[in-house]
Amino acid sequence: MLLAGNQGGYTAMSDYTPKPEHKFTFGLWTVGNRGSDPFGDDVRAKLSPVNIVHLLAEAGAYGVNFHDNDLVPIDATPAERDRIVADFRRALSDTGLVVPMATTNLFYDPAFKDGAFTANDPKVRAYALHKTLAAIDLGVELGAKIYVFWGGREGIESDASKNPLDAGKRFRDALNFVCEYAIDQGYDLKFALEAKPNEPRGDLYLPTTGHMLGFIATLDHPEMVGVNPEMAHEHMAGLNFMHGVAQAWDAGKLFHIDLNDQNFCRYDQDLRFGSHNWKQAFFLVKFLEDVGYAGARHFDSHAYRTEDAAGVKDFARGSMRSYLILKEKAARFNADGEIQALLAEINHDDGSMASLQGAYSRGKAAALKVYPFDRQALGARGMGYERLDQLTFDLLMGVR
Repeated sequence: MLLAGNQGGYTAMSDYTPKPEHKFTFGLWTVGNRGSDPFGDDVRAKLSPVNIVHLLAEAGAYGVNFHDNDLVPIDATPAERDRIVADFRRALSDTGLVVPMATTNLFYDPAFKDGAFTANDPKVRAYALHKTLAAIDLGVELGAKIYVFWGGREGIESDASKNPLDAGKRFRDALNFVCEYAIDQGYDLKFALEAKPNEPRGDLYLPTTGHMLGFIATLDHPEMVGVNPEMAHEHMAGLNFMHGVAQAWDAGKLFHIDLNDQNFCRYDQDLRFGSHNWKQAFFLVKFLEDVGYAGARHFDSHAYRTEDAAGVKDFARGSMRSYLILKEKAARFNADGEIQALLAEINHDDGSMASLQGAYSRGKAAALKVYPFDRQALGARGMGYERLDQLTFDLLMGVR
């Protein structure tokens, strides 16, 4: 643990204890995960939503998120629903946790085996809207300001089964409908779309954050809809997660974020944040902190199947601790004299190109056409990236 004090131009953290201002959140389905997988049954006892709220409070979390049926079983009666919600609300009050985000489970029930909003059966599409409207009401009732849509079944195994243009129109119509519903109800709510390339379907529509950003521009209320990028999902597609997050931020569409870890191009592993890809996690945290991202840091992951109840709490604490360690490393990177001097050298601008850059003009275009660039000199310059990368590695390993 670093000692408190000023070191190299920044104040080192005395510990890595999560605080409410860090806005760390978990889903009921994350710490409530019982360790089952396609090859093995549950290994942990079921935790009630109230139990989970208290566990997260003990671990130091700021908030808890949920799918509708994480909290209220799909077949609950109205009286049962009211009792469950009252108990959950009481747990939130007792612990001080909040609900920043809610979502709908549109993938587990057999009714959604061919999708929800994009299903070929119009009755299924109508039922998906019916379920979603009730779930939105529940989320808003408990304080959610962000509503996430992950289209876990919105896809195909065979392209013969569904026209992607029809699927896109159906999804667009559904999102336009829920946006209008939120407006009509006077809800202070924004929607965030979560991309994934595949699983559980063979192929999922709108498989990356970039696809989602393009799709949002076609909606009736694009100002209400952003993205919820997930690290594991982008890594499944072999992509650099931080680049997708930066694109979403630049577009003003980073409404929420899911933090976890993932070996590239494998099934969805939902590993603890920072457990595998240290440099990717570091540059992601550095980006979020540098730009001043003010939203929740949501950990959409779960403990290893090997863990018991104590291990689940270790997982939750470890997720938050890892983020705070990387946040401290980012501050050290920004204050490191050698690193910053090298970056200044790499990005040096002597001003000679100022008249040729910026907004287009006919004069600039004419000047660019005749400017005597020295291609050999441009190609001969060493950029120093090997040194920079090693300095970054040394910093992350704690040897500088």
